[in-house]
Amino acid sequence: MLNLNSTIDMDFKAFLRWWRRELSFLVPEKISRLVNDRQGFVVVSPEAGGLRLIYTENGQTADYLATLERNEAGLAHYNTLLQQDERLAKATVILRLTGSDALVKELVLPIAAKENLHQVVAYELDRYTPFKVDQVYFAVKPVGGEQEPGQIKVILILTTRELLDGLYEDVKAMGLSPLFADYDGAANPIDFHHGFYNLLPESLRQKTAKAPRLIHAGLMASVIVLLCAVLVMPVWFESQTVQALEEKVNAIEKDAKKIKALQSEIDAVINETQKLLDEKKSTPAMVVVLNALSKIIKDDTSLAYLQYADGHIQIQGESPAASTLIGVLEDSEIFTNARFVSPVTQDNISKLERFQITADITKAGGLGGTTQTE
Repeated sequence: MLNLNSTIDMDFKAFLRWWRRELSFLVPEKISRLVNDRQGFVVVSPEAGGLRLIYTENGQTADYLATLERNEAGLAHYNTLLQQDERLAKATVILRLTGSDALVKELVLPIAAKENLHQVVAYELDRYTPFKVDQVYFAVKPVGGEQEPGQIKVILILTTRELLDGLYEDVKAMGLSPLFADYDGAANPIDFHHGFYNLLPESLRQKTAKAPRLIHAGLMASVIVLLCAVLVMPVWFESQTVQALEEKVNAIEKDAKKIKALQSEIDAVINETQKLLDEKKSTPAMVVVLNALSKIIKDDTSLAYLQYADGHIQIQGESPAASTLIGVLEDSEIFTNARFVSPVTQDNISKLERFQITADITKAGGLGGTTQTE
């Protein structure tokens, strides 16, 4: 079951080294060779009183070179190998001890000792081994995998100073300068340039030139910058394009709002116009009304007053028989609901009946309007 209370140990330096190795393949081989003239590895191991040489490159199968004597004859033999195989001049030398030359022991230490493993083990070395600190060279290598809570597993690798000093002197006499010394039972990955343990003391370790490392770091930084540019620039260009499109869309939206407002105003005017037209069409025009009256009213009847408004007509005048006008108006297609507004009276002089009639106007008669005349 997953323990959510466990502490996650993040080694950022190791991550950056791994990332550097993963990106190193992007650097062209010719440029890499210009920056670092070291190519391949020569592993030197003690064997039967001599020195066994094996060459390997890029993790390929080891290539046995020779077994040299640890004397002048061995030096001459190695010089011959140098002349015959130009790879040796550019190879990195590794001094690797065999099982009879070193002691390995697994230790379990408190987790607090992780930050200073070497000093902690040095202080307790005579308890873990039969040697004292001044008798041996040793290294401590953490062990991966599952750990007990509050503890850390490490491997202690050690060899006697007398053995390693003698071996180093013999190797050095041949013109070889080891990058590090390790044990074949816990060998360092030779393709790693960082994080390896080294049995050699500080006084015997190879001094690494800073210039190639700086150049290599600069090239790696350039590769990372270019990689970031490849990843970021398309996104940036897309963002700029989207921003430009958004600005155009905003401008179009503003124009669309203006057009919509104008369209609303036009629709309002059209609606008002339509209302006026509908209202005009609802009743006949004044000309139509007058024409209808002239046709249905006889010549013996005269009108003194006419008012036409809001779909109604009111007329005043004199007629020999005013009562017959109601029927005449009702029989018309334009007038309806005809009635007297006031009582009919007789003029004393003309002996004609005075009348005041009102009637409603129907839609039969064409275009309409509203007019008043007297």
